[in-house]
Amino acid sequence: MFKTISFYRLENFQSPDLDALEQAMAGGAFVPCTPTQPESSGWVAPRGKKSVTLAERVGGHLLLQLCTERRALPASAINAALEERIEKYMEETGRERVGGKMKKQFKEEVVLDLLPRAFSKRSSTLVWLDAELQMLVLNTSSSAVSDKVISLLIDALANLPGRNASFIVKPVQTQLAPATCMAQWLSSRDAPPGFTVDQDCELKTPDDRKSSVRYARHTLEIDEINQHITEGKLPTQLAMTWNSRVSFVLNDKGQVKKIKLLDVVMEGVKESGEDGFDADAAIATGELCQLIPDLLDALGGEMDAMAAPVTAPVMEPTVIASPKAPSASGGSGGSGPTPPWEDAAS
Repeated sequence: MFKTISFYRLENFQSPDLDALEQAMAGGAFVPCTPTQPESSGWVAPRGKKSVTLAERVGGHLLLQLCTERRALPASAINAALEERIEKYMEETGRERVGGKMKKQFKEEVVLDLLPRAFSKRSSTLVWLDAELQMLVLNTSSSAVSDKVISLLIDALANLPGRNASFIVKPVQTQLAPATCMAQWLSSRDAPPGFTVDQDCELKTPDDRKSSVRYARHTLEIDEINQHITEGKLPTQLAMTWNSRVSFVLNDKGQVKKIKLLDVVMEGVKESGEDGFDADAAIATGELCQLIPDLLDALGGEMDAMAAPVTAPVMEPTVIASPKAPSASGGSGGSGPTPPWEDAAS
């Protein structure tokens, strides 16, 4: 259910009445793109096409889903059509050149002409709000997608009565930077309590060169790792396992990617005989609502927002709601087995 997560701290959030929330979200329900519309976003049923309910509560956890449809126009197609339009204009008028203002107008016309013929593509982002943990979890690693979800979520909840009209969403900031912690775990060969370090890692230099080295399905308890860290490379991706229950990849932005529930978790599901959306949601939220606090503790705990340095955010900007609205490559870019984060869902 959740393959990649970015998480945010909530303040002044209380679990809303589902009927009231459903009505508030109905105004922002997903509508497909019109023939000349490049993008459209809106809420859809988390259970899938067979359901029309936009807000689901499973075990006290509120689940929503945002759908975005985009009409993709390749730049090459736009440029080719624009050149043709300009050449035709110059032939008809006898002009030898076209000004920037006219080119801009022609480009807008070209885009409007091509959009109805463009293929559309849809993507969905699962949204989980936990009133008890005061946490917002998004199934994405894209800051642009996160910003869009948060903005539309604020619009929906701002219409509800109570303190949700002025709730706050802010990035989770930890006392220690994820890259610093990952470097310490690798150097000391000692993972934090409840975690183990697996066999995939990426290290990069923080300078403009971005020299990198990757290990895939390779033991990380080797002196070579320490040498790379000593030379200035910092971990940007590290595969880990939590309590032998969930494997994942932690990145230097504090995001958790390539999430996989392990056999000990799935065996319990098979024995219970439960399946479907409710079971998947209960299992995923049940594991992650324990993993996330443990991970934050491993990163030194959360930083007091009042004391957090403005110049060093760990993740995306603060958003405030308003009532109105195997082998290691030894050099740069070495090749080897594909590390697990490269095919992770975004």
